[in-house]
Amino acid sequence: MKKLIHYFLGISILTFLSIIAVFFVWHTRTKNHLNRLWYDHPAEEWTEALPVGNGRMGAMVFGKTDSERLQLNEESLWAGQPIDNNNPGAKAHLHEIQQLLLDGDIEKAVQLGEHYLLGTPPRIRSYQTLGDLFLEFSHAEEIQDYRRELDLESGIIRITYTIRSIQFTREIFISAPDNVMVVRLAASKKGCLNVTIRLIREKDAETKIIGLHTMLMTGQIVDEEDSLRGPGGHHMKFACQLNLRPEGGHIVPERDRITIHKADVLTLFLTASTDYDLEKLHFNREIIPETRCEAILEKLQNKTTKQIKETHIQDHRALFNRTAIFLGQSINRNLPTDIRLQKVIDGEEDPELIALYFQYGRYLLMNSSRFPGVLPANLQGIWNPHLNAPWNSDFHVNINLQMNYWPAQVCNLSETVEPLTEFFIRLTEPGSRTAREMYGARGWNMHHLTDPFGRTGLMDGIQWGTSPLAGAWMGLTFWRQFEFTQDTAYLKLKTYPLIKGAVQFILDFLIEDDEGRLVTAPSMSPENSYILPSNGQPYQMTYAATVDIQITKELLNACIAAARILHDEPEFVNTMQTTLERLPMIQIGSDGTIQEWIEDYTEAEPGHRHISHLFGLHPGTQITPETPEMFEAAKKTIERRLAHGGGHTGWSRAWIVNFYARLLDGEHAYHHLLQLLQKSTLMNLFDTHPPFQIDGNFGCTAGIAEMLLQSHNGVIHLLPALPVAWQEGYVKGICARGNFTLDIFWEEGKLKKAVFHSGSGGQCIVRYKDKMITLETQKGEKYGLEKFF
Repeated sequence: MKKLIHYFLGISILTFLSIIAVFFVWHTRTKNHLNRLWYDHPAEEWTEALPVGNGRMGAMVFGKTDSERLQLNEESLWAGQPIDNNNPGAKAHLHEIQQLLLDGDIEKAVQLGEHYLLGTPPRIRSYQTLGDLFLEFSHAEEIQDYRRELDLESGIIRITYTIRSIQFTREIFISAPDNVMVVRLAASKKGCLNVTIRLIREKDAETKIIGLHTMLMTGQIVDEEDSLRGPGGHHMKFACQLNLRPEGGHIVPERDRITIHKADVLTLFLTASTDYDLEKLHFNREIIPETRCEAILEKLQNKTTKQIKETHIQDHRALFNRTAIFLGQSINRNLPTDIRLQKVIDGEEDPELIALYFQYGRYLLMNSSRFPGVLPANLQGIWNPHLNAPWNSDFHVNINLQMNYWPAQVCNLSETVEPLTEFFIRLTEPGSRTAREMYGARGWNMHHLTDPFGRTGLMDGIQWGTSPLAGAWMGLTFWRQFEFTQDTAYLKLKTYPLIKGAVQFILDFLIEDDEGRLVTAPSMSPENSYILPSNGQPYQMTYAATVDIQITKELLNACIAAARILHDEPEFVNTMQTTLERLPMIQIGSDGTIQEWIEDYTEAEPGHRHISHLFGLHPGTQITPETPEMFEAAKKTIERRLAHGGGHTGWSRAWIVNFYARLLDGEHAYHHLLQLLQKSTLMNLFDTHPPFQIDGNFGCTAGIAEMLLQSHNGVIHLLPALPVAWQEGYVKGICARGNFTLDIFWEEGKLKKAVFHSGSGGQCIVRYKDKMITLETQKGEKYGLEKFF
């Protein structure tokens, strides 16, 4: 009898332990799925591949089992060269153009602008692909159990599949600390790895084999003469070096490839460099790209792959794991990502996919804009397969570059703003030449785009580029960085010089109109047109477009606040205050919407993708519930845009999510979030304009944060636009102005608890629905608010 009891007890204990083990595996896999994109097939198209990056280098991984492709990028590999394209006739004809605009002679103003304002040359060249790394396998048998995944928490892509009971594993990541891409190939049975490696580029490069273990690609971009883009010539130099570290097997080098036979494990280390010099915004021929590559890889000789991987994971998680989000459980959580997205397109809801999308946006930003990179995230972040990319993959500054950094501070990634800041500090030098040579003004300015060589003249065409306050708009990004971090050293050394220079330009650029108001001229509302009543023709050029006035007000108020903190000269503050008083009022048009131009014109495209006259609602702070008439007019403005087909591009839809969040309308914000997933999201969760453009990813990530927390009007507002669909959830590590980090929890659609971490101390006003409290905080202390609401 005792033996029988012991037998059943033993079985019970084993069963219990088995249940615990199964639960642990299930819990771990389920938890990990929250931050993983995964697929049960390789990528066929570039927009199905998965991205890795470290701010300086990027790669798109296809996960193929026959001929794997890793498309490569290095952030500074651009065609072109520095060119001062400020139109030499601009300053002499500026006053005439301004007067024509004030007099309503738009046609003649445009004609003069095309001759005397448009840049010479008017276009830039493109950000370019570095090339492709191909890994060619000799798999002839059927592939089973295929899985391709990107783990956002570790920044590692993993591909696994089985052939005849042998599991093949591939891991790819790009380490920021070691400045290298690592590709590790392994098999569950020794001696089963057979692969041929090629490193290629379509043009301007050649690859050679050095010894048994090294491939070196070197090149120089050769630009052809182009009247629109400038002189041709031999421009950017670059190099890409690949080192092999095999375990077992033997190596056969050939002219332009290396084949490895019967290896147990193979690890590839790849890095790249150009001779771009941020300090010069130019090439520096003292920089030898090959030497830089060699120096980076030499530092790895005494490090194991495991050490490099652990260092990478630790560094990556230190940024990524600051913020966590849960918006409710999904029945489709264990399905491949593309299938989940298709189900959302077909009308199903998937709150965990939205949480994944939010974290993916953070992942993309921290991997396209951080040290060791020196340039900001461009229109495609850092990932671009083209020699001539859509819109040149440029830095577009009439909303797109600004949108790239909307999630930076609120999503606890303020370090990502550092490359942007350093780039713009250098950009003020050519920007000051543009201000002086084109407009006879102090300070600095730029127009609607730039490149890494610091182009600041008026680009592309009068109808596209007449945005002389684009630099002023960018300046607000640096002010927001201070608002969130409260870093007075950053304010003094970086933010204030940038925004003061932008303000100085504005003060000199403003002219007086017939009513005694101070207005900008020339101006436009990007990139929309109005119908001029006198001739029925569409035009973009005008004076005092609403967006200009809103940017001016926002920047002057920011600069006044900064000047007072830093005790700058009172005369400068007084000048800014006097200027504010003389700016035109923002007007409501005859149809009840915010007026887009200085006159109540009819729009040529009422469904236009740009909604620039709502800058004051978002990202500006001028239209709030405390300005009820403007608040209602803003609602009507969006409704009118949408009624005529607005929001049809990914980034425009993302902006609408932010608009509705600011309007405290969670249901409409959520609706447009779903619309973005359904209509403007590719199967690898990239945003599409179309084509792929990364700003929509960043803008929508910021929009989700804006639905859960706002702090732009002096109040920290908890769950301001929470939709009914998100009945339970939390967000941890989200940030508010004043250097506060919050953990927010809710149940049944209502706030359950909020925890404040005060980074700088001081007072904050907290709101939930109609209740408000004031908190006095101490630096480094934590405060729980559940008892107040």
